[in-house]
Amino acid sequence: SLDDKYIYFSNWLHGDVRQYDITDPAHPKLTGQIFLGGSIVSGGPVKVVSDPDMDAQPPPRIVKGKTIRGGPQMLQLSLDGKRLYVTTSLFGPWDKQFYPDLVKEGAAMLQVDVDIEKGGLSLNEDFLVDFGKMPGGPALAHEVRYPGGDCSSDIWM
Repeated sequence: SLDDKYIYFSNWLHGDVRQYDITDPAHPKLTGQIFLGGSIVSGGPVKVVSDPDMDAQPPPRIVKGKTIRGGPQMLQLSLDGKRLYVTTSLFGPWDKQFYPDLVKEGAAMLQVDVDIEKGGLSLNEDFLVDFGKMPGGPALAHEVRYPGGDCSSDIWM
């Protein structure tokens, strides 16, 4: 974040986005976590046999009727730090290997709402860019940019 309070982490294989409070850089504190697809969803290709941080595998994520394939990859944080945009494709050959349904159905862009006061992440269920419905067939969206720059880029106008 622009104020150096939070840092964000995407875990493409597992499927989660994490928010850490880094006001004390020597002791980062997990303040938010949200699963947006990934390989460890319940009913998916990977069975988690032991994880002390999870009671159960997360359910598949469905937004506006679309099951989210792939996992969160590129992150773009709005300048006010309140909206984190996430795309679900990493790299075509890896997408094909780990998430073949992503290649068939197309990637997605999701909006995660950020609590900038206390920390925390929640999915905006009303926002979905479905790249599976692009003219010419499904697309694998990777990176998005705000025209005037954002908190996660070095592009400023």
